[in-house]
Amino acid sequence: MEFDVEGHLAATERSVSWLEIDGQPARAVTLSRGYRTSLADLWEVCTDSSRLERWFARVSGELRLGGSYQVEGNASGVITECEPQSHFHLNWEFGGDLSWVVAHFYRDGSGEARFALTHTSLLSDFWRTYGPGAVGVGWELASLGLAFHLADPSAPKPDEMEFVTSPNGRAFIAGSSRGWSEAATAAGEDADVARAAERQTTAFYTGEPVEED
Repeated sequence: MEFDVEGHLAATERSVSWLEIDGQPARAVTLSRGYRTSLADLWEVCTDSSRLERWFARVSGELRLGGSYQVEGNASGVITECEPQSHFHLNWEFGGDLSWVVAHFYRDGSGEARFALTHTSLLSDFWRTYGPGAVGVGWELASLGLAFHLADPSAPKPDEMEFVTSPNGRAFIAGSSRGWSEAATAAGEDADVARAAERQTTAFYTGEPVEED
């Protein structure tokens, strides 16, 4: 499929933070991106189930403060904070692990409506293998789908298999994985460790063998 790979990669800001939760080491992955739409529209497209399905996934449940949700084939949890057109917080339960997602919505200095999402999880063997790209690439793929949807709301959601097997799709995944490796290194991770995690993440999302260094 055709799209501006480098332009979309450059549109995302990435950062990684090291922190503790109840005395346990944790990591926070943050990405943000601006969109040429209104703040009200950006909030709706990220919180209305009928629109979420058109660019993200089918999400069932009660999408309100205190409500439970289920992302089809993925995570479930509870919405613990919600302020329309401002932010929401939720628990993210997947594969027996609990992590936390916080999303903020605001208008930036350029006049764009901006979406900033932080996904925090306890340090684990999964993180040690894949690094921040494990969730970072996934959320960045979602933000790309959001950009496609906002550019043409009537267009069908891209086929996931077609995307990951296309040259541009693979280039985007590799570029995103590299970006998260660089963000991890900037946060203090050993460069060789970050690079190894980048290779594992790229292989995970593309289905290709792990690249030899």
